[in-house]
Amino acid sequence: MYQEVDSYELLDIMKENKINLIDIRDSYVYSKGTIEYARNIPLNYLLINPNDYLENSKIYYIFCNYGNNSKRLCDILSKRGYQVVNIVDGYQGYKDSM
Repeated sequence: MYQEVDSYELLDIMKENKINLIDIRDSYVYSKGTIEYARNIPLNYLLINPNDYLENSKIYYIFCNYGNNSKRLCDILSKRGYQVVNIVDGYQGYKDSM
């Protein structure tokens, strides 16, 4: 089972720790703006070959624009044994929290 945090909790976590943050939006949208230090790995890449990008021993914080696609992806990845945290309000929530 995966965990969930909102953007306010994410900001607190980021103040205290360096985290593995993944933006699953497509590259074009990512280039328009993202959360600082986020790595762009589009959703389909992670669905098809998560082993190319993720390690089972690490925790990954995953977000999309509003939280719907990242929630679906976190459900799938957690069932495959990955430690993932969904950012429930996505990039838009993050922007609103700034």
